[in-house]
Amino acid sequence: MSLKDKVAIVGMGCSKFGERWDCGVADLAIESAYEAYEDAGIGPDDIEAVFVGQAYAPVGGLAASQVVDALKLGGIPLLRNENYCTSGHIALFEACMAVASGMFDVVMALGVEKLKDTGFPGLGAGRGMNPVTEARRTAPGSFALIATRYFEQYGLSYEEGRQTIGKIAVKNHRNGMLAPKAHFHKELTLEQVLSAPIVATPLGLLDCCGNSDGSACAIVTRADNAKALRDDPIYIKGFGVAMDAMLPHHRPDFSWTSFNALRKSSSKAYAMAGIDDPRRELDLAEVHDCFTITEMLIYEDFGFSERGRARHDIDAGVFELSGDLPVNVDGGLKCFGHPIGASGLRMTYEIYKQLQHKVDDPRRQIANAARGLSHTFGGGPQISAVLIAGNETG
Repeated sequence: MSLKDKVAIVGMGCSKFGERWDCGVADLAIESAYEAYEDAGIGPDDIEAVFVGQAYAPVGGLAASQVVDALKLGGIPLLRNENYCTSGHIALFEACMAVASGMFDVVMALGVEKLKDTGFPGLGAGRGMNPVTEARRTAPGSFALIATRYFEQYGLSYEEGRQTIGKIAVKNHRNGMLAPKAHFHKELTLEQVLSAPIVATPLGLLDCCGNSDGSACAIVTRADNAKALRDDPIYIKGFGVAMDAMLPHHRPDFSWTSFNALRKSSSKAYAMAGIDDPRRELDLAEVHDCFTITEMLIYEDFGFSERGRARHDIDAGVFELSGDLPVNVDGGLKCFGHPIGASGLRMTYEIYKQLQHKVDDPRRQIANAARGLSHTFGGGPQISAVLIAGNETG
């Protein structure tokens, strides 16, 4: 069954991301939910079910029932999922399927995370479950190996490779300067990126996304009901989810420069949305830039760049605000940080506002934006989620 044009988002909200020592998880959920209510022109009594994405409940967080209690939404169904970094997207997909099934008319998808209070270093995620082979693996360490392999496979010297991925950090921080809700507002030079302390060679500190608190929320209804709530709903065109059940870097045939989950999730979303040439048929994309090399791999696995040619597209400015396919126009994870359960909905919030032409800073508004993609990627095992949305049916 295809969900294309059967479901619409009619309201969204997003908290300020950052080190939110001033509030708890419930406060963040309320901040995003009440913006979504106001945006949709509805209230709590209109919500028939809630779908929550959160990675760390109840460790330093809240179970779904506590989130619903904080929002005073008792007496309705609720469901929490934990799917690593894709948890926010999965909550949204669950909401879409619940509405498309005919069971509910108006539902909420909410992602929230308060990483700063967990006590974990970094994201506290990305470590595998084997106590021997995975005991000292970190997310930066894994993606550093990927970067090293990519440089070797496609003939980039260490210096050339670092400069190439460093340009992604420069781009995203330039965009993040125009995003009021981002955690980091600091424009970077390539020299600053290259001279930053090394975290895991060849990734420096400024090649890595930050550690933040945040929440984002979406109100979802049937497409045929959407115009009754607002004049400019955003329609779901397609989505795809794919996982790799085993840690791929343990497999002899793993290339280190491409992921099955990325390729399969994007191809599923394209098929549902009827997209044959994503570089030409998408107006913008928000992708999972946990590290600069991750964004570069996504360009190729998603068909934005030909295999091994992403460096040339980066140099040509293809993914800049003024380029053919702007990517991470709000600064991405690099500037918002990555509160795990919130990120998928936060990235979709940017797509939603872009397609309505209502971005909070018009300097980053993509002219005539009509179709956009949001994406998250986590694990292990690897899981990837892709959403495609548009501002018209058909």
